[in-house]
Amino acid sequence: MPKLSKGLDWTFLSNHGHVLLCIADEPEILLRIVAERVGITERAVQRIVADLEEGGYLTRTKEGRRNRYEVHADRPLRHSVESHHDVGVLLDLILGPGSVPRTTTTNR
Repeated sequence: MPKLSKGLDWTFLSNHGHVLLCIADEPEILLRIVAERVGITERAVQRIVADLEEGGYLTRTKEGRRNRYEVHADRPLRHSVESHHDVGVLLDLILGPGSVPRTTTTNR
């Protein structure tokens, strides 16, 4: 991640947001690759994916030896400041409109 100015190493998105964006962009991506792109350990990515699954933002399915992830773009953003928007708004903003299909989730 390039630094914009000396001492400014923060970003506007959390690691959870970065991981979700990577997976939304490539649903069959290896978590090792996500870790490299985000700049965190693979174990940290695994914990984040578990958080996102538990929160209903991701579903993981096994396809052979690989995992495939489905992002539930209709889930609300978690903080009260932005909870009136769903995750799909963020994904559309960063990845482009319609990049992740909207599906209705139930029991999440």
